[in-house]
Amino acid sequence: MLNLRNLTLEELKELAIKLGEPSYRGEQIFHWITCKEALSFWEMTDLPKTLRKRLSEEFSLALPEIIETKIDVDGTTKFALKLQDGEIIETVIIPERDHFTLCVSTQVGCPLGCKFCLTAKMGFKRNLEVYEIISQVVLARRYLKEKGEELPLRNIVFMGMGEPLLNLKNLIKALKILAHPKGFNYSKKRLTVSTAGLVKEMEELAKTFPTALAVSLHAPTDEIRRSLMPIARKYSIKEIISACKRFPRIKRGRTTIEYILIKDINDTPYCAHKLAELLKGFPFKVNLIPFNPHPELPFERPSQERIEKFQKILLSHGILTTVRKSKGLGIEAACGQLRAKVVKDSSPDSVNKETAIRTC
Repeated sequence: MLNLRNLTLEELKELAIKLGEPSYRGEQIFHWITCKEALSFWEMTDLPKTLRKRLSEEFSLALPEIIETKIDVDGTTKFALKLQDGEIIETVIIPERDHFTLCVSTQVGCPLGCKFCLTAKMGFKRNLEVYEIISQVVLARRYLKEKGEELPLRNIVFMGMGEPLLNLKNLIKALKILAHPKGFNYSKKRLTVSTAGLVKEMEELAKTFPTALAVSLHAPTDEIRRSLMPIARKYSIKEIISACKRFPRIKRGRTTIEYILIKDINDTPYCAHKLAELLKGFPFKVNLIPFNPHPELPFERPSQERIEKFQKILLSHGILTTVRKSKGLGIEAACGQLRAKVVKDSSPDSVNKETAIRTC
């Protein structure tokens, strides 16, 4: 059964015509499943009852099931979502000073195998469908409304489980739905796509639907990067930086360079100066992410002194640099901490699943 959250406004208008209805019925449906976050067709009170009945019989608006909710002391909220095929993904609501940010997954698992990320340990299962991506936004918006939150869910960051650009077709369609002025109406500068640096896909996104861009670099040299990220064997840092410079800047914004600081690996003054050389002359923003340790990963977090020194070196070269405050540490929702893990209890029908977020 087709889930109508898979469809753009134009496709819903075409569907309405196929059903023998005027095209504006498609606009009404689009409004209900975006702005109104409708859960059923019967909520669509401006549609004829006969149409609502037919829609409910032939189509779906099903959302993933929230099987676990965890809230950290800092207000970060993590949902474990069960998909129709039984796979589990996670999405995270992050509180900011005057808004909320949602970290969205695009794949079940991740095929890139980055050494510092626990998601890599679960391997890759499949890409998410468009409606599975959009559903994370719908569920988050409904949750905040039900809690009576007055601050908006303003930013959507595709930094959850998976490499977004390896699900490019569905990603672009989801972005178009999220940005449509008659729907969710998110500004392109509020939609951030993170990538480990897939140059070919970056170029396709740039041509088709450019948004804010965040590139997971994590090293200033190809040698260090290859030791951390297998994808580095495919694209050099020079190729990635060049692709970043060609990528359209949304409202003269800055392309973000994500850089996980790992003790004695990529946190030295040499690395900081080398990174500054790479980025000079272009409006990049560097987001330093101190590594979040985990017993199953062979890396350590640098000292606060080392982190601050790295930042000061970049700032001295005129590179806008921030240090990300890790939120959600108490519920294992911070950068690189999580993974998909299935633990069966004594009941054969009971399964506790803990899944991963790749926020780097």
